[in-house]
Amino acid sequence: MAETWQDIAARKQRQRADRIPSQWKLSPSHIPAESRTNLLSVPRECGLLSDQELDITENYDASALVAALSSGKLKAVDVTTAFCKRAAIAHQLTNCLTEIFFDDAITRAKQLDDEVNKSGSPTGPLHGLPISLKDTFKVKGYDASIGAAALCFKPAETNSALVDLLLQQGAVLYCKTNIPLTLAALDSHNNVFGRTLNPANTALTAGGSSGGEGALIAMRGSPLGIGTDVGGSIRIPAMCNGLVGVKPSHGRVPYAGQEAGSLPGSSKLGIEATAGPIARTVRDCELLLDVVGDASPWLFDPDVLPHSWTQQLPLLPPPSSRPTKPLRIGIMRTDGHTLPLPPIANLMEEISHHLRHPPLPFWHPIEVIDLDLSPLGPKCLKTFNGVMSLDGANYWFDLLAQTSEPLSPWLQNRLKRRPAKTLDQVRDLKAQISALQTQFLNVFKEDGGNPNTNQKAKAPRSLDLILCPSAPHPTPPIDSWNTTNYTSLFNLLDLPAGVLPVRPLLPQDLQAEFPDQGLPGPLNGWDAINRELWTQRGDRGVWLGGMLCVQVVAPKLMERRLVQGMRVLEGVLGPMGRSGERGEGLRSEGGRSKL
Repeated sequence: MAETWQDIAARKQRQRADRIPSQWKLSPSHIPAESRTNLLSVPRECGLLSDQELDITENYDASALVAALSSGKLKAVDVTTAFCKRAAIAHQLTNCLTEIFFDDAITRAKQLDDEVNKSGSPTGPLHGLPISLKDTFKVKGYDASIGAAALCFKPAETNSALVDLLLQQGAVLYCKTNIPLTLAALDSHNNVFGRTLNPANTALTAGGSSGGEGALIAMRGSPLGIGTDVGGSIRIPAMCNGLVGVKPSHGRVPYAGQEAGSLPGSSKLGIEATAGPIARTVRDCELLLDVVGDASPWLFDPDVLPHSWTQQLPLLPPPSSRPTKPLRIGIMRTDGHTLPLPPIANLMEEISHHLRHPPLPFWHPIEVIDLDLSPLGPKCLKTFNGVMSLDGANYWFDLLAQTSEPLSPWLQNRLKRRPAKTLDQVRDLKAQISALQTQFLNVFKEDGGNPNTNQKAKAPRSLDLILCPSAPHPTPPIDSWNTTNYTSLFNLLDLPAGVLPVRPLLPQDLQAEFPDQGLPGPLNGWDAINRELWTQRGDRGVWLGGMLCVQVVAPKLMERRLVQGMRVLEGVLGPMGRSGERGEGLRSEGGRSKL
């Protein structure tokens, strides 16, 4: 008799639990009561981590770890053990891990220490750095089940392209992290592994589809994680967990060889997913993109452009030079489809004012331009939704049927089996994408493509960056995420985009209301649902614990400009109140910044 999906899930969870050493398991006295919603300090309180392990996991970011490992100040085995141990603790609290390979990681770390002792040189620019991976990445010998019972206990025979590259550069891979069933939900729940919790407030979503990465990094169980993004799956978990996340354009970071929840070749017909970093600081995301870009990634994945990180045009002048022109930033407040809730609208106004009137003189002048992109947003959403349903979800329904596995509750009323689109329909959608991408080129032109601008009066200029909300609401309660258009918009347009935490959501933010006058009725059903999140969901106090974040967007394939711009913004927006949970006390040494 064939195993049921319940049997497979139970066996998979036992396998996962058995891979955590017994001495790393929390005692019942350190498992918080359900009434405790903030779990961030439990690893520090539980007594399982030594002083050195607390120092390694709390006082270094990835860039500082690389510097300390390369110089011999820290040993790879000590750093790896510290993060394996903290990841185990984080998992017991938030259910963030899927595959655990701590033993392999510690063995590799010892080998790296032996090699550096013999040669005197580190093994690559990521020597000894622990890096966590979303479950979609294939690691030889381990499952890439993506939360589907039918894919469990079928270990990968080869590594994903980026896995091979990271190992070549000296990284230590030690765990994979949880995702939502079908990879198309915004809350990381599946029937095999269960639900990942947001460690800052367990009543809020941890996001998806890289939600396990977000929760793990927020718990300091990983210094640097890799997610994937086809509609917001890096940026949404970054926002939900108060982290930095960067989605590159397609062709910048190897993506090949993943379990993507679709038939091989499907991505070529729709929107290409991309892989990118999630971390606590912008410089750590830059570190990952820098190392990958200069490691000849086109030798690992034929879709990657033969164009190194150092060959990309920088956004900023060398540190020894004075800026000759201001950084030009466009601010987009709404996508024209779902209006931001009051805290998000107010945040964008605060950011606009802060950039125009910084409290202290800033070394790089900034020019701010207001953008109205509301006519484009609904068009992009319609096309995106069409492209995301090319196969009518038949792959997933066929996969689930193998074990009679049901959809997750959130998906049951949202995902239906439909006929696959015809060749003519696919071609028409690809034409729509091309037209929208061409139209959006005008947005980066002088004054956001404003036709009233007198181009002859001055030399042509273009926007360097666009700022917009990451979502039309703050981090919402579990299974309450509304539209993804604020993120999926930039997947459709294939623009690099990152999320940057600005400040915590404060009690006074909960008092904000829609304007008494001038607000139109709901623009559509999505807009109506979004407003109900704020007006009809009872006590708004449930939202506390989330971070308010901004999304930063650059022109296509300009990832170096994006992260340099994010570092500028990280500095200039700091006085708005970005809390020390994400950076105070971090070691300052290290980093491979090439500004």
